[in-house]
Amino acid sequence: MAEEDYSYPSRDKRRIPICIFFNNARLIFKLDELGSEIAQIALPAALALTADPVASLVDTAFIGQIGPVELAAVGVSIALFNQVSRIAIFPLVSVTTSFVAEEDAIGSRNPEAQDCDHLETGSTTNSEDKELIPRNGACEDQYQTKLSGASFDIDKIENQRRHIPSASSALVIGSILGLIQAIFLISGAKPLLNFMGVSSDSPMLTPAQQYLTLRSLGAPAVLLSLAMQGVFRGFKDTKTPLYATVAGDVTNIVLDPLFMFVFRLGVSGAAIAHVISQYLIAVILFWKLMTQVDLLPPSIKHLQFGRFLKNGFLLLMRVIAVTFCVTLAASMAARQGSTSMAAFQVCLQVWLATSLLADGLAVAGQAILASAFAKKDYDKAEAAASRVLQLGLVLGLILAFVLGVGLPFGARLFTKDADVLQLIGVGIPFVAATQPINALAFVFDGVNFGASDFAYSAFSLANYGGHCQHSMSISSLLQSWVHWSLGCSEHLHESSNICRFLENRDRNWSLELSPELTGP
Repeated sequence: MAEEDYSYPSRDKRRIPICIFFNNARLIFKLDELGSEIAQIALPAALALTADPVASLVDTAFIGQIGPVELAAVGVSIALFNQVSRIAIFPLVSVTTSFVAEEDAIGSRNPEAQDCDHLETGSTTNSEDKELIPRNGACEDQYQTKLSGASFDIDKIENQRRHIPSASSALVIGSILGLIQAIFLISGAKPLLNFMGVSSDSPMLTPAQQYLTLRSLGAPAVLLSLAMQGVFRGFKDTKTPLYATVAGDVTNIVLDPLFMFVFRLGVSGAAIAHVISQYLIAVILFWKLMTQVDLLPPSIKHLQFGRFLKNGFLLLMRVIAVTFCVTLAASMAARQGSTSMAAFQVCLQVWLATSLLADGLAVAGQAILASAFAKKDYDKAEAAASRVLQLGLVLGLILAFVLGVGLPFGARLFTKDADVLQLIGVGIPFVAATQPINALAFVFDGVNFGASDFAYSAFSLANYGGHCQHSMSISSLLQSWVHWSLGCSEHLHESSNICRFLENRDRNWSLELSPELTGP
């Protein structure tokens, strides 16, 4: 429910769906209750997301001191490790955040609100139905929820640890996925590197295999720590993951030169330093989580494996579609030669780096909406969706201006090659112009995930991935930077219909879930 000192606008004042972008736009920068809540979640989340890339840049600088062969070898190994990791990380973190926020909100509700709940305990094979549109009746302002495989006996008593079933489930799944990833990468290091283009007689093979094998030992810590970050995000606590991440990254930066140059371990030392830092992050988060959550469920039936696997598989489809689009764009750039590929890589990394800022807003939107829907506070849910979308649009416009003006000068920090700089100049308008689309796409993801509408996010992007191949014929005609349209149009297609609205029988506008998640 909304707090007494802040009232959200009534839904009967809103009739046109697109008006969500203009709803109370004058309050966009106001630090009221909602604005403060968004800022407290989004800013630490964005800082935590940018901490790892900064540490990676320092790590790369140290490795570059060894030699170009080692630098290239580590680059291939990191690309392979990250590509395998993201397949599990994105679904795990996104699903965990929504489920934990929902369960935590249900546990904090007052007894009167819980009288209208219909939370049933059932088999983990039953389907999950959610209705976010209020209906007439005794509990008109309450939404009905039936969740399978769960009995939300959530004990949230002051000064006591909370029982959040999804938190325990996330830790178990994260640990299992981490072990599977470690075994897969260690046992298949050489063939996987060969698949990445590192031949058996290449001087890069030995250092690449050494780095990948040692780095893979940290996979369980990576997956486990990210699962716990999803739990803290569900609690709307993004400061704890930030502190843990900074502590781990600082440790990595300190240990890198010690292991690499003092102990003369070379690339193996860099991998060992990174693994130690990841386990440090996991230990910090686990220790903090144990003080807040009872991680031992009353029984195995309380674990949400069915829900996690169902929605996680949907997001897995989305990750595969995104990977397909990015890989296709990179391959099209590579076909035009090394100069085009170098320019493409610089522009792509800049484009991805700016995405991290929008991702902070997405995290805030997801956590707030999931909590509001669970509390049946639909006015706050719509107000939060409006605010984060407006902030996302403003952020995108600011980034577009900054990159459009600054990137022509900043490009010289990445390369001195005149031909590459010329092609970067051609790509700058695409990078800058797509920032508003990119920012909105990330925020729309947060809105969808907050409403547990994982199905639409998965199928919409997977559908676009199927059409992506047709753009290759266009590239053969224009021969110039059309591959940028793949990544940008991907987000445009994704966000074009995400924010869907339904006019219910009372002619009040409400956010609508996809048919897969709504009741009859």
